[in-house]
Amino acid sequence: MTLSVDLFFSFRSPYSYLALPKTLKLVEDHDLAVNLRPVYPLAVRVPGFFKKANPQFARYVVRDSTRVAEYEGIPFRFPRPDPIVQDMTTLEVAAKQPYIHRLTRLGAMAQLEGRSLAFTYAIARVLWDGSVAGWNEGDHLARAADKAGFDLAAMDTAITADPDRYERVIAENEKDHAASGHWGVPTFVFENEPFFGQDRIDLLVWRMQGKGLTKR
Repeated sequence: MTLSVDLFFSFRSPYSYLALPKTLKLVEDHDLAVNLRPVYPLAVRVPGFFKKANPQFARYVVRDSTRVAEYEGIPFRFPRPDPIVQDMTTLEVAAKQPYIHRLTRLGAMAQLEGRSLAFTYAIARVLWDGSVAGWNEGDHLARAADKAGFDLAAMDTAITADPDRYERVIAENEKDHAASGHWGVPTFVFENEPFFGQDRIDLLVWRMQGKGLTKR
């Protein structure tokens, strides 16, 4: 029997991106379905989050995610531009967020089609692997989407025509994410048990093996 796992993912989270290679390998090697469910990052979900956090929080995330990427051999650089429009001096998050709304709604559309893991990996690499600057410009995203079997222009058109449909998907994802017992990303949820962080994938595998996870 194919086991199923939900993966709550943010396009701004370095750890969400760093979880993707292992997740894809897990699906490739095992009889497993991973339902990637995009959510908005904490900067959007929790107004004022960064102003309330310890000032060392952001600096540590930068240092730690960079060394995790180096250790895992994953191409990595923080996106240029940041998917969240935020003044990193004052930590003020702008009211208008064109990048993260577009990315998350695109992920929600791919989720409805049952192909969000493939789509998200294709798009996240453009943001995070350091191969391009100005990921939001030109045809970088369109070419990545095309390689994963998606028509980005058609997706953007459909979302513009009915943005509320995709906002409802995101809101449902965020509700289920909160109900899982954790608030951070990436969070894997298997049989109502949350596993937070890319460094908990091995523990997730151990739990699923106890529930009958089999190799392909």
